[in-house]
Amino acid sequence: MISMPIAIRSATLDDVPAIRAIERQSTSASHWSTEQYEKLLQNGIVLVAEQAGTLCGFISAQAAAGEWEIENVVIARDLLRQGIASGLVRKIIGCARNKNASTVLLEVRESNRAARSLYQKLNFLEVGRRTKYYREPQEDAVLYAIRL
Repeated sequence: MISMPIAIRSATLDDVPAIRAIERQSTSASHWSTEQYEKLLQNGIVLVAEQAGTLCGFISAQAAAGEWEIENVVIARDLLRQGIASGLVRKIIGCARNKNASTVLLEVRESNRAARSLYQKLNFLEVGRRTKYYREPQEDAVLYAIRL
């Protein structure tokens, strides 16, 4: 497991370069511009995970009409499978619950077995599919939801 404790906190504008650096390590992540992240920090929810003062992962979400949608969960490549993503997703679920959200939604590439396993372990249920939703490579999106 994790050798040093992980701290989860709200992201700031100063975190955007590190967030983008981690995002670029992942082929399956949504890739956004600095401006898109700055807008998300103003209008959405972005949490970061830090280990020994170094950003090691992040999660982003949007809230609308009582539903929260997780848009990105990305962990530094050398720190995968250490529970960081679970911690971030649990924290977002807790934030959504505290804001009286009814549901947390997300979509994931059909081939992303690790992420799908994580979401199922956290009690998300598969609620649908979007055929050929992703490009490069073209692939279906599997939709998950957890009711709060």
